[in-house]
Amino acid sequence: MKQELEKCGILEENVSLKKLNTYRIDTKTKYLLHPRTVEEVQRFFRLVQEKNLSYFVLGNGSNVVLSDTTYPGVIVKLDQFKSITYHDEQVVAGAGVMINFLSRDILAHGLSGLEWASGIPGTVGGCVFGNAEAYKVSTFDVLKEVMVVTPDSEILSISSDDLEYGYRTSSFKTHPGCIILSATFQLKKGNKEESFQLIKERFLRRASSQPLDYPSAGSVFRNPSSSLASWQLISELQLKGKRINDAMVSVKHANFIINLGNATGKDIRSLIQLIHDEVERVYHIDLILEQEFKDW
Repeated sequence: MKQELEKCGILEENVSLKKLNTYRIDTKTKYLLHPRTVEEVQRFFRLVQEKNLSYFVLGNGSNVVLSDTTYPGVIVKLDQFKSITYHDEQVVAGAGVMINFLSRDILAHGLSGLEWASGIPGTVGGCVFGNAEAYKVSTFDVLKEVMVVTPDSEILSISSDDLEYGYRTSSFKTHPGCIILSATFQLKKGNKEESFQLIKERFLRRASSQPLDYPSAGSVFRNPSSSLASWQLISELQLKGKRINDAMVSVKHANFIINLGNATGKDIRSLIQLIHDEVERVYHIDLILEQEFKDW
């Protein structure tokens, strides 16, 4: 198996995933694969079909809670897919490009339309997969086209009009299977100074209200409605500072769970469940988890 996987990209064995997820959960994978070309992704999918391999694609690990046990299959990282190409008011970005980097890179080309994504610590592929959103703007609001490899190793360019999406979700999330290679965004002409100032103001606002100095995975729960925020409910229940070992509800932002040092996936999941159950018990509100549990 190792020799066959080596033909599909850069292969690592028995790799720690601690630095590959933003919670810094210390877990491992049997194989970590970094495909370098579209052809290597196609070759990998053929191997998946032939050997019935288990796999999943890991972006920046910024919206997941990993299991504590070693993943027995192949984790795919598209960190070699980082090309950025401009065509008038469109930009084509590889799945491994960080969306916050892209939001700044477009400014040098006199373009605007991704300022909302400047604080999202995710990849382009991950943002398309989960329809990442901030400041009431979502990925699909500016998405024009997605290039994917299907499980049958076919390369497709799919218009965003032909994809289903919703709040923090998309066809790729509800019907997993394809691997996202790149995305084309429709932008507009902008003012570099104004866009940079907006990005700066939003960064300062996040720094003052979010625990950016600790490992976390961003907001834990979706807001129940446009007029009711999850952090308010959690704060009213006086759960700020609640701990399970090194997993703690942030005292700075109640809808963030932070890792104080050695929190495990189990610690974080248990704390998430505790918060959910308390909110449901007191307010009869079933909070929807924004983060994704990875079980294997």
